[in-house]
Amino acid sequence: MLDGTKSMLLEKWEYWEGPRFSAEAPIKWPEVQDPVTGGKAISSNDPAGAGGKYGAADIVTKKKYKDFRAHVEFLIKNEGGNSGVYLQNRYEIQILDGDYGLHGLAAVINEHLPKEQAYNGLGKWNAYDIVFKAARFENGILKEKARVTVYFNGKKIHEDVVIQQVWGGPNSGLDGGNDGGKGITDRPGGLKLQAEGHDVLYKNVWIKELDLDGKTTDF
Repeated sequence: MLDGTKSMLLEKWEYWEGPRFSAEAPIKWPEVQDPVTGGKAISSNDPAGAGGKYGAADIVTKKKYKDFRAHVEFLIKNEGGNSGVYLQNRYEIQILDGDYGLHGLAAVINEHLPKEQAYNGLGKWNAYDIVFKAARFENGILKEKARVTVYFNGKKIHEDVVIQQVWGGPNSGLDGGNDGGKGITDRPGGLKLQAEGHDVLYKNVWIKELDLDGKTTDF
């Protein structure tokens, strides 16, 4: 889905046009030099997201998903660098340098603390490997909440945990404005990356669709 080039970015991704959207297509996330390998990477430092204005210039895959496995590599260039990986454009796995907590790096935001710290540090590449199971519905009624397993740099930090809701309000993603984020709907959603005016770099992002009916997310 993302190999570090602007051409693939524009082919596979689009801006999420939520309530706070203030960017203008085509996507302005710049292609930059990978400071580690000298290759190519994409920076989340979209000018419309300056000052931490999440939702103003976030990008989401054009393809939408229910259950999936994803791999995301990211590099935080500067202290306090902030972004995020959103599953189904709803549930955030946090990217935030210098913070270990329920709102910190690798947290299932506001719900699950990582089992251990696995951050490689500033200026180094890190990887999330994720298996996500979408919420299940029956006749439009929520019957089973979403679940996720996450590895951070090869260490299992979340094991088949339940995700209760969307956090951050309507500017954060799908259903964020429904019943305070608890009104989850049965709509597939893309993988979203957050712009908050920071140099967080991304490359080697891939997604594989799964069917987890009757299964857990553990792997």
